[in-house]
Amino acid sequence: MEIYKLTPAYKDNLWGGTKLKTEWNKNTDLPIVAESWELSCHDAGPSVIANGENAGKTLKSVLTPEMLGSAAAKFEFFPVLIKLIDAKENLSVQVHPSDDYALKNEGEYGKTEMWYIVDHEPGAGIYCGFEKEISKEEFSRRIADNTLLDALRFYEVQNGECYFIPSGTIHAIGAGVTICEIQQNSNLTYRVYDYGRIDKKTGKGRELHVEKAVLVSDLTEYKDKVVPENLGGGKELLARCPYFTVIRGNFTQKDEMETDGQSFLSVTFLSGEGEIEGQAFTKGDTFFIPANYGKVNMTGKGEYVLAKVE
Repeated sequence: MEIYKLTPAYKDNLWGGTKLKTEWNKNTDLPIVAESWELSCHDAGPSVIANGENAGKTLKSVLTPEMLGSAAAKFEFFPVLIKLIDAKENLSVQVHPSDDYALKNEGEYGKTEMWYIVDHEPGAGIYCGFEKEISKEEFSRRIADNTLLDALRFYEVQNGECYFIPSGTIHAIGAGVTICEIQQNSNLTYRVYDYGRIDKKTGKGRELHVEKAVLVSDLTEYKDKVVPENLGGGKELLARCPYFTVIRGNFTQKDEMETDGQSFLSVTFLSGEGEIEGQAFTKGDTFFIPANYGKVNMTGKGEYVLAKVE
C-alpha cells in the first residue's frame, strides 16, 4: 500500500495570476495559473499520481473501495475536490446549487465548500452571503441594476481565517486573495455578476446564469465564518459537514496521523519542508493516503490542511 504524491490539474481562468508558479512550486507552461486542482477525481481536471508503480495514472483510475474507506465509499462520486486558488483579479459573484437541485437538473453534485485563507494583499477580501435577508424581488432587481455588491457581506481577510460556504450561498473571492478550497466534487457554478469583463479567449462577456441563481440562492443573512476548535497537538478542526471534515495542523519536528478504514486522508502542505513516510514534501505538495494505510509519520516542519470524510 502506497501514499500517493499528486500532480494537480491546472486552470488558466482569466482572473488568475502567477503566484502558484512562483511561490507554490507549480510546474506548468500555462502563463497564468488561477487554480491547481490538488486532489481531484473530476473529469474536468483529474489529478495524476506522481510516484510509485502507478505514476502517470489518474488517481480516479486506481481507487478501490478499501482505499476510499467506508464513509467515503457511500457516495456515488468521489466526494471531495481540493484546490489552491490565486485570485489576481476578482472572481465573478456566483452561487452553487444544492445536491437535490443539481442532481435533478444538472446530473452532478451541488457544491458546499470551505475557504482557508493562506495569503492576501493589504485590504483584500471576499464576499460571502448577504448583510441581511432580502427578497427574491430585491435580489433580481439588484442583479439587473448592478447594485448586488451593495447587499453582500464583505470581509477584509487575514491569513489563517476560514469561511464555510454552504450550497446556495452567494460569494466571490476578491483580487489579491490566495486560498485553499475544500469542496464537494463538483464543477457546477452559476455566475450572477462578472464586472462587465470580456474574456480574451472569446472576445465576449462570460455567460451569466441569473434565472438559475435566483432559484437556488439562500437569501438570508450570512453567519458561517468559522471559529476553529482546538484539538490539541498543534491541530484545529476547521470544518465538519457530510461531505468533508477539515483539520489544520502545524508541527516543528514530527507529527503523525492514522487511518482506520473509514476514510482516505488528503494532506496539502501550506508551508515548510520535510518527509511524509519517507517521501519529501515542500510547500504546495498534496498527498493521498488510502483509508487502509494505517499510521502515517511526518518529520521536518510544516503547516498543512487535512481533509477526510466522516
